[in-house]
Amino acid sequence: MASSEEFVTYVCDAIRAAGDVTYRKMFGEYGIFCDGKFIGVVCDNCFFVKRTKQGAEVLPNLPQVPPYEGANPYFLLEELEDQEKITAFLQASWEELPFRKEKKKKVGIKKEKGI
Repeated sequence: MASSEEFVTYVCDAIRAAGDVTYRKMFGEYGIFCDGKFIGVVCDNCFFVKRTKQGAEVLPNLPQVPPYEGANPYFLLEELEDQEKITAFLQASWEELPFRKEKKKKVGIKKEKGI
C-alpha cells in the first residue's frame, strides 16, 4: 500500500523544528530529507528514520524494523507529538548521517562530423 501525500505532509510538519524538512517521491513511497541529508522514509503511512548511534542514545526504546522487504532496519517513529524529543532525536541522527554524494557527470566522446 502506497503512502498518502497527506500523511507525508503531516510528518514533515511534525518534524519541522528539526531543520529544513523536505520530501521527494521515491520508488512509489517518499524519502524525507532534513537540511539536505536523507534521514528516512515514509512507507505504508509509517515514518522510518535511518538508524544511528546518536539517535539510539536519545530514544533508546524505538522499534527497529525494515520499512520494506529486503531493507535494513530503520527506527520506526510512531509518536510524533513530543516535539522536544523528536527534534533532539532527529538533530542527533542528522549529525551522524552523511550528505548525499554528488553524482559525477559522464563525459562522452564527441564524434566529429565527416569521420
